[in-house]
Amino acid sequence: MSATTHTRQAYGVTSLTSRHPDLRHLKKQQTEPSIHGNKLWGSCYLLMEYLQKNPLQDGARILDIGCGWGLGGIYCAKTFNASVTAVDADAAVFPYLNLLAEHNQVAITTSVKRFEHISQKEMSRFDVIIGADICFWDELAETVFHLIDRAIGADVGKIIITDPQRPPFTQMAERCVDEHYADLLAIETSEPRRFTGSALVIENN
Repeated sequence: MSATTHTRQAYGVTSLTSRHPDLRHLKKQQTEPSIHGNKLWGSCYLLMEYLQKNPLQDGARILDIGCGWGLGGIYCAKTFNASVTAVDADAAVFPYLNLLAEHNQVAITTSVKRFEHISQKEMSRFDVIIGADICFWDELAETVFHLIDRAIGADVGKIIITDPQRPPFTQMAERCVDEHYADLLAIETSEPRRFTGSALVIENN
C-alpha cells in the first residue's frame, strides 16, 4: 500500500495518519511529546474553518502559540504565503511539525518557549497570533489571558484562538469578551470530519 494512502486532505493541507511510514519511522526515532503534543487536535481544523471564511492578508507575519504539530501555522503558510513562527514549550513536537511542513512544502520557524516567557517586545514583530487548543489546564486560563494582554499591548493586529469549549478556555474567553471586546464565535467543521467548538477573535485596530 502506498504512502499516499495514509494521508488526509482538508482545507488544502495534507496530514498523515498514524500508519503513514514517515510518521511511524519518526515515532520510533524521536522522544514522545509530553504536553499533549502527541497528535493532531481538532481545534486546528476549527482554526482553518474560521480562516477560510475570514482570510488573512497575503504575507502576514504569524505567531503560532502552543503550536504542537503546527498544522494551523502550516495552513497559514500554504494558504496565505504567511511567514510563520511556531512556539511550543515542548521541543519534542518540532520533528513532527517539520515532517508535516515538508509534506506541505512550506517552511516554518520554530522556537521553544513557555507562554509566560513570550514577551510583549517579541510579539510586536507579528501581525497575527493564532492558537488551537492551548487552554486545556485550569491554570492556563490565567496564563493565556495575560499573554493576550501583552499581545494587545504589543499592537498585534489580530488574535485567534480555537478550542472545543473546554472550561478553562471558556473562562479565559469570557474574560476577554468583557475586558478586550473580543468575539466568541461558534465554529463547526465538516472535514476531515465533524469538529465543533469556538473561536475567540480579538481585532486590535
